Amino acid sequence: MHLHHIHIHHSRRRGFELDMLNGPVMPKLLTFAVPLILSSVLQLTFNAADVIVVGKFEGDAALAAVGAPGSLINLLVNLFLGLSVGANVVVARYHGAGDFKQTSDGVHTSMLLSVLSGVAVGFVGFLLAGTFLSWMNTPDEVLPLATAYMRIYFLGMPANMIYNFGAAILRAIGDTRRPLMYLTVAGVVNVILNIVFVAAFGMGVSGVAWATITAQIISAILVVLCLIRTEGSIHLDITKLRLDLGKVWEIAKIGLPAGLQGICFSISNVIIQSTVNGFGTIVTAGNTAASNIEGYIYVSMNAIYQAAITFTSQNVGAHRYDRISRVTRAALMAVTGIGLGLGMILLLFMRVFFHIYTDDPAVIEAAAMRSSIIAPTYFLCGTMDTMVGVLRGMGASVIPMIVSVAGICVLRLAWIAFIYPFNPTLTMLYLSYPISWLITFTVHLICYFRVKRRKYGVGLEMRERATGNREQATGNRNSG
Repeated sequence: MHLHHIHIHHSRRRGFELDMLNGPVMPKLLTFAVPLILSSVLQLTFNAADVIVVGKFEGDAALAAVGAPGSLINLLVNLFLGLSVGANVVVARYHGAGDFKQTSDGVHTSMLLSVLSGVAVGFVGFLLAGTFLSWMNTPDEVLPLATAYMRIYFLGMPANMIYNFGAAILRAIGDTRRPLMYLTVAGVVNVILNIVFVAAFGMGVSGVAWATITAQIISAILVVLCLIRTEGSIHLDITKLRLDLGKVWEIAKIGLPAGLQGICFSISNVIIQSTVNGFGTIVTAGNTAASNIEGYIYVSMNAIYQAAITFTSQNVGAHRYDRISRVTRAALMAVTGIGLGLGMILLLFMRVFFHIYTDDPAVIEAAAMRSSIIAPTYFLCGTMDTMVGVLRGMGASVIPMIVSVAGICVLRLAWIAFIYPFNPTLTMLYLSYPISWLITFTVHLICYFRVKRRKYGVGLEMRERATGNREQATGNRNSG
């Protein structure tokens, strides 16, 4: 019965799907990752347009106002975005197993969760924006602008969540191209509205926020229409939206640890941001510019993390345990190449990039101080995240959360509390990043080997390899 399911499932593959269960891994991993990298780069470019337009037309205080809430917004959003990771794993696993009904239940539960998540985080963010920003030592001259920006931004949170969950479902079947198209459309609208609202109408920081949420609403509508029009197991029927408690639990088991880990990362970044804010508006603005540019490297590496989750999940669902090592090796090679390559480009041309954001030499130097430490070591963050992706795809979500919280949050907080005071400079502050990445990656790698041995021991792996080969041969004969 299982083989019959898989045969039917593969024979219905459509143009946007990707076969992750057979053939070489690296070309398919890159086929999956490249549109995702382009999507993320576009998203960042449109976010950067917010920062660039406001920096050029409104000055350093407005630039800091858009940058200051960044880590705080991530803190509030990450818990629910973690649930979208859970949705991706659950849908990919059932899709890999060829189980139409369970995949469909996962899709409808995920999309209703996205609406509820968006409303919840939007409400909290809107209500408590000013309080949170005050806790973060946001400079007084920036606080009113930053609060206004953050409140409007959180009104768009339901649309933001719907898009992210919808894109996670499409990724589960290997479709990273359509989300790229939708982001392109939404992003072009965002840039046009930025210029109209800020440059033409003089709406300042509020104009940037309204442009952003308009773009998010467009991308949410497009992804929902896509799922409604898609045939097969991920087809969305609005009348069937309901919370299947079994699926909620499966999504939460993967997603909540992922979200809590994201929150802990954000808490450590908020504390670092608060320490940076203590150096004044110039350094805060420089840190914002540098973070924006470094974000391009991060999201490019994050595409490999997404690929590692989805490929591992589908292969676990199809009992192709023999492919997990191949997926892991390919993902680590890809993320190291991307991280080192882009890091070197940033190191060589950083002052050129920072000129896009500001003409103030002091702000540019503050930005360069940060990137000279982060750029050459950022690939370590990518390898760390990729191992987390593989572990989540294997169904182990709590272990990477504990390791990451200890390695990123606890270690960085200890650094700020005990090591930084001996030499309270920006260099000493920023060094906490690469040191925590390296230690955390090493521990994740050890956990990977232990989880793999425990879940799919050597004897079992050999049997599954033989089973996988027989299934592949059967599938080839059937399709022939």
